[in-house]
Amino acid sequence: MVKEIEIKLLPAEAQDEALILEKAARKLKVPPKQIDDLRLLRRSIDARGYRAIIRLRVAVYFNEKYQAEPTVIGQYKSVKEAEKVIIVGAGPAGYFAALELIELGFKPVIFERGKDVRSRRRDLRAIQQFGEVNPHSNYCFGEGGAGTYSDGKLYTRSHKRGHIQKVLQLLVEHGAKEDILIDAHPHIGSNKLPQIVSAIRETIERLGGEVHFNSHVTDLLIDHGKIRGVEVNAKDNYLAEAVILATGHSARDVYHMLDEKNITLEAKPFALGVRIEHPQQLIDKVQYNQSPREEALPAASYKLTTQIDQRGVFSFCMCPGGLVVPASTSPGEIVVNGMSLSRRDSPYANSGTVVSVELEDLEPYREHGVFAGLELQKEVERKMFSFGDGTQKAPAQRLIDFVEGRISEDLPPTSYIPGHISAPLHELLPAFIYERLRKGILAFGKKMPGYYTNDAVVIGTESRTSSPVRIPRERDSYMHPDVWGLFPCGEGAGYAGGIISAAMDGQNVALAVIRIFN
Repeated sequence: MVKEIEIKLLPAEAQDEALILEKAARKLKVPPKQIDDLRLLRRSIDARGYRAIIRLRVAVYFNEKYQAEPTVIGQYKSVKEAEKVIIVGAGPAGYFAALELIELGFKPVIFERGKDVRSRRRDLRAIQQFGEVNPHSNYCFGEGGAGTYSDGKLYTRSHKRGHIQKVLQLLVEHGAKEDILIDAHPHIGSNKLPQIVSAIRETIERLGGEVHFNSHVTDLLIDHGKIRGVEVNAKDNYLAEAVILATGHSARDVYHMLDEKNITLEAKPFALGVRIEHPQQLIDKVQYNQSPREEALPAASYKLTTQIDQRGVFSFCMCPGGLVVPASTSPGEIVVNGMSLSRRDSPYANSGTVVSVELEDLEPYREHGVFAGLELQKEVERKMFSFGDGTQKAPAQRLIDFVEGRISEDLPPTSYIPGHISAPLHELLPAFIYERLRKGILAFGKKMPGYYTNDAVVIGTESRTSSPVRIPRERDSYMHPDVWGLFPCGEGAGYAGGIISAAMDGQNVALAVIRIFN
């Protein structure tokens, strides 16, 4: 017999297994010795009261022991001689599509424009320390995609899109801690993700799949409306009856390649804004009502949203105890993002703070057609770069100065390694973005007392929250309506918004691919 109950504990108590057992027994009014096993199902922090508590959902076993499910990868078989499916992109969508294909008995052949995760580190060092941007290997391109260096947050609202637990289980089987299976807001950390990504690749290759790095797909081979394969590095052709296009939200050349082949694209809404960094100790005090926070509590986070002039203004990709990093994919632009290590022990907390951009906001860019949003992104990113010194040093303002429209006389310290430079972000951003940000930040200050402070710094620009272009696909077949056998997938196609949703989309697309072979 199994009973599920909820237990409330102080943070310092939540790691004490004996105490958890004792509390469970007390709640069920039985002696602890009558409990044969106990399994944590869910763990969350409740900081709504004067003091934060930990809520645990546990399964209590009587007259039986917990039986672990068999591993997912333990059921895989070799696909070395199986039918090939080409995958373009080795991010979460591409790699999880590959794992699903192997499970279904098909051979994934992956082409990634960037480098393997180990070699990629040299290019990250070059952009951080020397401002040198490799357009094929950076924080967005390379093994694991943007997900490898995007903090490893695994929270998603896309519960109806796929099997979240399967994605989490696969991550655990490739090296992630089992905590991600129970935490309400699971997180891995960008220092742990490279090993996990490498392990996924090793599984793919061990079972007969192929992963090719430094392999930029420069063309699609199409014959009479059917996909026949891909051209790589403008010279080599690889053939397959199905191609999964999982290239990520920053592979702008892919959109132009498709457009030149008259393959239908659609403009879509996206978001654009800045990244705001606070001292982590300040956020802890606001959220936990204590400073410094007790050791058993993780770095505090926040989530803020409001409506300003019929547009959403919201925090995005919040990184407690995190770092701001340069996410440019081409020379001559400034793009920033956030990440944090597994311990989340940086003295800073940062979050993208962005404004929804709807299609009607793009009227000044209508001459660019489906690429109107892309042109707005480029314009803002180039403005940010032009104000600097030719490196990845980012324009910045203190938060109150930004809202009040004045250049900061000085700037607080930052986690952003390339450094920042005092700049009029209120003039560099489009007026409709700035005005809504300004009002939104004032609203956030009322919702979260302590948030609105000149100890916080605003850094430009957060422009790659999602793709401004969608590669359409049919609802049932997941295929592009113009090309039989072409399967748009993940964030770059406009169907995901994070590691988990991209991974689930990869799984769903793999299942759709198999249907065409059957």
